Amino acid sequence: MTGRPSPEQRALDLVRLRRVRDRIDREYAQPLNVEALARGANMSAGHLSREFRQAYGESPYGYLMTRRIERAMALLRRGDMSVTEVCFAVGCQSLGTFSTRFAELVGMPPSAYRQRAAQATEGMPSCVAKQVTRPVRNREAQGSGRG
Repeated sequence: MTGRPSPEQRALDLVRLRRVRDRIDREYAQPLNVEALARGANMSAGHLSREFRQAYGESPYGYLMTRRIERAMALLRRGDMSVTEVCFAVGCQSLGTFSTRFAELVGMPPSAYRQRAAQATEGMPSCVAKQVTRPVRNREAQGSGRG
């Protein structure tokens, strides 16, 4: 197929992309990769990655890692799990990758976040704490300061 997709094909792709996003939201702690997500959506991995980025502004892997970090932040705020336990609980296979990605999104290592978040959100309802502590990517933070 060459050129632009038909409106019907675009609508079908958007439905598939929502299903992929919903699957990531549900199964973030499971071993997921772009190839498996693409197979589940009857798309090629390349097509899924391009279309997902166009629809949601980030790659499927980036979205998955953001969800994992959001869940990790909630677990770290509770304070009853170690950083390593949290890493594996949210589906990350490597503590190094988890810590690096966490620091990129949150601005500090998970251990420092755990210490600060426990104090900062003490007495705050969890739904409010989640919104207040939601990770902001560096490019989003930079863009909001200029506009």
